Amino acid sequence: MIPDSINHDIKNDSWHNCTISTPRLVVRAFKPEDAENLFEYLSIKEVYRFEPGEPVDRQQAQELAAEMSTSPDFWAVELQVENRVIGQIYFKQVEPQELMTWELGYILSPHYQRQGYASEAVSALVQTGFPAAGIHRIFAQCNPENIASWKLLEKVGFRREGLLKKNIFFRRDERGEPIWTDTFVYAMLAEENRQDAERSKWNIST
Repeated sequence: MIPDSINHDIKNDSWHNCTISTPRLVVRAFKPEDAENLFEYLSIKEVYRFEPGEPVDRQQAQELAAEMSTSPDFWAVELQVENRVIGQIYFKQVEPQELMTWELGYILSPHYQRQGYASEAVSALVQTGFPAAGIHRIFAQCNPENIASWKLLEKVGFRREGLLKKNIFFRRDERGEPIWTDTFVYAMLAEENRQDAERSKWNIST
């Protein structure tokens, strides 16, 4: 459990300024100086297979780092042993605010995948966010072909709510026609949030 003293400290509109330390990672706000690390993974074409956008150059990475450092919606995933940002989490409240619902998304460098880093970071942020921000529901969406993504969500306790058929596109074909893709919708409610021993491994500071 998160100690009550920590809950009281971070349960406010600026809870996203807290830093969450897991056994291997630090989940924190972005800094402008994270630009080079951002470039290292956002310049890789493979990252955009299931994401909108194109690989960035160093100038674009600098602009992104500056923008993300001022946004409450993006969290950096830093590997402690290397002092390197290896990914990012998108965690944003959706409108209308009275529904107390957040959307979750994530990107991890291909060089650090399949080592449990993404699930460690997502689990820490989700389990911290529920009590800290008074969240009722968190949902995430992913392409059914992105097996690693939906398996991650299931691993950290999300349940599949449905399948949206050809509801979105990120690319167009050679004729300029949308390449429509399906979407899995996953979600977790506050009462479904795991109350397990993992929390005792985390250090949360403001």
